[in-house]
Amino acid sequence: MSNPAPAPADTAPDAPAPERQALQQALAGLLDSVAQLGVARGVPVAEVEELLRQAYVRRAAQAHPGLPEHRKVSRISTTTGLHRREVARLVQLLAEPAAEAPRPRARSLASEVFTHWRTQPPFRGADGEPCVLPRLGPAPSFEALAQAVTRNVHARSLLDELCRLGVARWDVQADTVAVVREGFVPGNDETQSLAFLGDNVGDHLRAAVQNVLGGDNRQHFEQAVFASGLSAASVASVRPVVRAQWQALLQALVPLLEAHVEHDGALDPPPQGRLRVGLYTYQEGAAAEPPVPPLEPVRARARRKG
Repeated sequence: MSNPAPAPADTAPDAPAPERQALQQALAGLLDSVAQLGVARGVPVAEVEELLRQAYVRRAAQAHPGLPEHRKVSRISTTTGLHRREVARLVQLLAEPAAEAPRPRARSLASEVFTHWRTQPPFRGADGEPCVLPRLGPAPSFEALAQAVTRNVHARSLLDELCRLGVARWDVQADTVAVVREGFVPGNDETQSLAFLGDNVGDHLRAAVQNVLGGDNRQHFEQAVFASGLSAASVASVRPVVRAQWQALLQALVPLLEAHVEHDGALDPPPQGRLRVGLYTYQEGAAAEPPVPPLEPVRARARRKG
């Protein structure tokens, strides 16, 4: 009796299923950008791994609500593949107040002032661009603009913050204030830029993950258009169209959202829902990107592996 023919390589028992392969490819794509940021800023692998372990344990605990304390460590260990001793360490660490799950930051008044400036007719010219405003006085002035957003923070403090972030300029001699950037992208504050990265990309990723996990019940709007084989000139020609569409969307959304915030703020108890709407572009290959020289990683303390 002849021996059976060996199975083809692509059907080997240990070959991952197509769904697992797709999942691994998706995770690899996400982690590649995480690695790029970490290498550029000198973050060692051990530091990122610790954050990943904490996130895994946090999410595993949320996936098993109501689990008795005496079973929590074993169940999380089974779910995550981490050693029980490591899970126990992380559960204790995450129980500390300072180890709460990362949350999007509270409202940014400087960002709201900037957005109000770019979208509200009293503060925009006939061409739709934000006006150069006198610093003080009745509307349209920067003082009136700031007070339209909040009366709890002095207009001068908001002006100083916008100037510090490099999105506005104060002409001291003329005592006028002007917008110097198209979007609220701080040019002088990497801490602020990293916070925006975590907030914007974090919510985009949360929306995408929830859509995938929800199957046909996709809760979040998430659409994109893709094109390849483009020259640098072709890519550049698309940017003004995207910017114009973003400005049109802002001008429609901001008054609507401000009205809802004012109305809902009077409800008792006040609702806790939040919404983020964004638009992004990404291009590569049309123009070479200069490599960012890596920083030397900070030496991490030795830690027991799970």
